[in-house]
Amino acid sequence: MLYAYTYRAPRAPWTNKHLMSQATALSVGRGKQPSLRLVYRRSGVGEVPVPERARVYPEFRYMGSKHRLLPWIHGVLSTLDFESAADPFLGSGCVAYLLKCMGKRVIGSDFLNFPTVIAKATVENNSYELDGPAMKRLLQPLRRRSQFIERTFSGIFYTRADLQFLDRVCSNIEELDNEYRQALARAALIRSCLKKQPRGVFTFTGSRYDDGRRDLKLSIEEHFLEQVTKFNAAVFGNGRRHTIRRGNVFELPPREADLVYLDPPYVPRADDNCYMKRYHFLEGVSCYWRGVELMPETKVKKIAKPFTPFSYRRTALDAFQRLFATYRSSTIVLSYSSNGYPDRTELEGMLGQYKKNIQTYERPHRYHFGTHAGVKRANVQEYLLVGI
Repeated sequence: MLYAYTYRAPRAPWTNKHLMSQATALSVGRGKQPSLRLVYRRSGVGEVPVPERARVYPEFRYMGSKHRLLPWIHGVLSTLDFESAADPFLGSGCVAYLLKCMGKRVIGSDFLNFPTVIAKATVENNSYELDGPAMKRLLQPLRRRSQFIERTFSGIFYTRADLQFLDRVCSNIEELDNEYRQALARAALIRSCLKKQPRGVFTFTGSRYDDGRRDLKLSIEEHFLEQVTKFNAAVFGNGRRHTIRRGNVFELPPREADLVYLDPPYVPRADDNCYMKRYHFLEGVSCYWRGVELMPETKVKKIAKPFTPFSYRRTALDAFQRLFATYRSSTIVLSYSSNGYPDRTELEGMLGQYKKNIQTYERPHRYHFGTHAGVKRANVQEYLLVGI
């Protein structure tokens, strides 16, 4: 189903002076309401198989991951003319890797550390693998045994042998002389921990979700050896230089990119979207808990969560205004969902203040992560808003 119409961007609640950022006020101007052409497409329009190379990317059981939506996203991106792309909400990294597979130059970032480690290993890294000498160094016994993970998480996550292995490899990673090999080793550890943990989240202790599947039977070391092979296979160069950095989307200066793919946390209508709460252990593994604020009084030894305005309804509208203003010079592709706030029409109106042409793509989707079969909000409509 296809709709096309032109209208004047309405004065909506989000243009209230208390919600508009200074950047928005300057860009819209007094009394100006740009003419907007909006095209709305429903169903599977635009699905295109992903490049063969993109299929080797390790899939992460990660909240909001777009891995299963990649053919649809690829189809939409394939209609656009661009050579460089920014992805300031890396998440699992699968879209950034898809962009690299499409031959584009990629600039990526995230406000958490472990997504940037994964992307550094697979997107910024064009050639380095974990070879024999690197693996020997990673697996060698420690001269001075570190016990931080074993002491901190004993009786909370994994077996004693698993925790000792994590201490050993996390310590030995720092002995590698190449930042990309370090990132590969950390990425392999991150996915190993994610696969070993029941339900893939670190919000509970115990084995009540142990369903006996293979991932839960393997040791962390066995997982790690498998993941090293998978991440080595994902390394390739596309002839371009890529940049991955950690930082808040509003703290990093916008770099020149023809296109920006925006996939911020979906502001929840219920529950929460706290990634740190669910993945604090992965964040710790990515830096061996250096430079983080550990909360030892919590049952699962959480890390203090950084603030993001996309977690709260009271700050979300201004955050989207600032986001669109920041990247107004690039083609904007916004990924969002019907279970998030604000709704699609509000987002189209805000984006319409910066872009004259908007195409909205919609398709049904079911999230299998972190929900039970009876949870209705698992069934959603996924949107891609393209502003040109």
